[in-house]
Amino acid sequence: RTAIRTRPFALRPRLCDRARAIIETIRRPVHVDGDSDARPSFFVASRAHHADLGGVTPGSMPPFSRHVGEEGALFEDFTLVERGVLREAALRTALAAGPFPARNPDQNLADLRAQLAANARGAEELRRAAVRWGRERLAHAMHAVQHNAAAAVGAAIARLGARRGHCEVALDAGPRIVVTVGLDPLRRRAQIDFSGTSPAGAHNFHAPRAVVTAAVLYVFRTLVQRPIPLNEGCLEPLEIVVPPGSLLDPPRGSAVVAGNVETSQAIVDALYGALDVLAASQGTMNNLTFGDARLQYYETIAGGSGAGHGFDGCDAIQTHMTNSRLTDPEILEARFPVRVREFAVRRGSGGAGRWKGGDGARRCLEFRAPLAGAMLAGRRSTRPFGLAGGGDGAPGGTRIIRADGRVELLPSCAAFEVDVGDVIEVLTPGGGGCESEQTHEPQG
Repeated sequence: RTAIRTRPFALRPRLCDRARAIIETIRRPVHVDGDSDARPSFFVASRAHHADLGGVTPGSMPPFSRHVGEEGALFEDFTLVERGVLREAALRTALAAGPFPARNPDQNLADLRAQLAANARGAEELRRAAVRWGRERLAHAMHAVQHNAAAAVGAAIARLGARRGHCEVALDAGPRIVVTVGLDPLRRRAQIDFSGTSPAGAHNFHAPRAVVTAAVLYVFRTLVQRPIPLNEGCLEPLEIVVPPGSLLDPPRGSAVVAGNVETSQAIVDALYGALDVLAASQGTMNNLTFGDARLQYYETIAGGSGAGHGFDGCDAIQTHMTNSRLTDPEILEARFPVRVREFAVRRGSGGAGRWKGGDGARRCLEFRAPLAGAMLAGRRSTRPFGLAGGGDGAPGGTRIIRADGRVELLPSCAAFEVDVGDVIEVLTPGGGGCESEQTHEPQG
C-alpha cells in the first residue's frame, strides 16, 4: 500500500530533477492512525554512498563524462517496495539498463536493503512518538524545530552586520563560480546571487540546484553559534539566485558527477570568501577510484583547511562538503590488491600568514594487480586563496611511479591503468592563510 521511492541525491524532492551521483536516497511515507492512504503524516529517508552504479569507469566517477548516461544507471523516481514486497527483478533490470550498467548489482542490492532497514526503524520510531505524544503535537514540535533553525540563521546574519561581499573562484578547467552575498541584518535575511557564473559546457563539473542549495545551507549553518539540528528551516531566511543554463543549473542530461564532489567545494570556498570569514580550504575531494570487473573502490583524500580571523587551518582533514573518512589500511589491504605505502601530512603546503593555512596530505598506494583507475580532482592548476592578505595554499598533484622507475604526471582529471608494483602518489592542496589582525573566534 505504501511505496518507498528512490530519488538520486535529493535534498528535497522538488530539487532533484537533474541530480545524479553515486549517492542514493530512499524515502518512505509514514502513516499513523487516522491517515488516509494517499496522505501520510511523515516521511523518513536514508542516504548511502554506493561503491559503483556503472558508468564508463569502475567506481562511477568518470573524469571525462559528457552526458549523465555515461555516469551509470539512472534512477529518477523508482518504486523500490510495493505492497511490502521488494521489486528485486525490476531493480536488477534497472541496474543492468543502459550502455554502462552497474558492475556489482548484488552489492547495490545489499546496500539498498540496509537503507530499507534504516527507514523501517525510523518509521517505527516515528509511530511510537506519535502514539506517545499525539500526531498533532509531534508535527507541531517538528515545525518548532524548523522555526528555531530559521531564527538561529537570522541571528547569525544580524551578527555579521550589513555587508555586500563578492567572490570569484576558478575551476582548473576554466569555468568560474561567481557569487555576491548581500546581508540585511534588520530583516535578518540574506540574498545569495550566483549571477555571472560560467554557462554549462562540455564537462561534468555541473552542480545541480540541489547541490548548490546544500552548499549554501552548509555555510550558513556553520555561522550559527549554538547547537541546532540541521533542517530545512535554515534555508528560510535565504534567497538563492541561480541563473538557468549555468554551471550551477545545467540543462537536463548534462554530466554532473564532479558537481557534487568538486564544484560543491568551490561553491563553499566562494561563499566564505564573499562573507570574509574563512580562507579557501583545499577545494577538492581528490576522488580516487580503481578496480576491475570484480572489485571497485572509491575514496576521497583529506587536505588542508583555510585559516580565518584569529585561528589557523587544520592539517590533512576532510573539509566542508566531503564529510567522509578513509577505509582503515588493514581493511583496504585485506580486501583489495593494494598496499598503503605512505599517508602523511604534506608539510609546508598551507598558505602563509599571521594565521597559517592547514597543510595538505601525501598518500601513496602500491598496486598488487593490474587495475583501471581514475582521478577526479581540482586545485591542481589553481590554488586555494588566502584571506585578508594571507598566502595561497599549495596546489595538489598526482603522479604514477611505474615499477620500472618511470614517472607519469597526471592532470586534475585523468584515467589510467596500473600494473603490479606501480605506485600512485597523491599530493592534496593546503588551505589558504589569513593575515588579518582581527581575533574573531571561529564560527560553529
